[in-house]
Amino acid sequence: MSSIDDRGFQRVLTHIEDEVAFEPGYYNDAYLGRRITARMRRRKVEGYDDYLRVLRRDDEERELLLDSLTVNVTNFFRNPEMWESLRSVLRDLTAEKRRVRAWSAPCADGREPYSLAMLAHDDDDIAERRLSIVGTDIDRDALTAARAGAYETTRTTDIGEELAPLSDASAYVDQDENHFRVRRSVKQMVTFERHDLIRDGAKSGFDLVFCRNLLIYIDTEYKQDIFDTITDSIRPGGYLVIGMTESLPPKSRDVFTPVDKRRRIYQRG
Repeated sequence: MSSIDDRGFQRVLTHIEDEVAFEPGYYNDAYLGRRITARMRRRKVEGYDDYLRVLRRDDEERELLLDSLTVNVTNFFRNPEMWESLRSVLRDLTAEKRRVRAWSAPCADGREPYSLAMLAHDDDDIAERRLSIVGTDIDRDALTAARAGAYETTRTTDIGEELAPLSDASAYVDQDENHFRVRRSVKQMVTFERHDLIRDGAKSGFDLVFCRNLLIYIDTEYKQDIFDTITDSIRPGGYLVIGMTESLPPKSRDVFTPVDKRRRIYQRG
């Protein structure tokens, strides 16, 4: 990237920070550059300053850019081996506590928190009635999709295959050819709300927190701040699950003990 292009890129980032509900400063430039360039190609715009003019006059494009920038790639039971390892954690938590609170952040279109609810229903040794789940995301459209709980098999996404870890997916999801809808018994375990891990700070009182595949996009200098927010949201003795390619920041390694390090499940001391 030339210095001229770099200045144009920074002007776009400044506009995003001022006018879009997103904090670009926390994300690495490589990630931001890929997402912005993809939108520029869709609009057939070659230069950053030309794209900036589009953003200034087009409210819809600002919304589409926000949707592109927010991390919303997900699957049901993503990394199935992690979910299998998580069974024992859920068994222990629901055996020990009258009420178990779990948080999925960011939750994208809801498949992660719904996976947790389905797993709890599917395992006879997990007391699913004791479990409540909240999914949060910065993207309002993703939250709308999550609340609907409707998904479709496409050329790149096979919902039936994603649900394979369940003993009987039909008990939790209604299927009409390529269309799948989460059943009410699963939905009633999950609530959704808007929350920004960067701006809104910690929540409280959670026994299990998922924060998977967000930190890989965050600049190193800001990862600890987000981890502090997550840590403050977990009760002592509670559990944290991060992405399979992610690692704990150095300052958090004394706070969390590996339960299954390979599958990135940790317990707060």
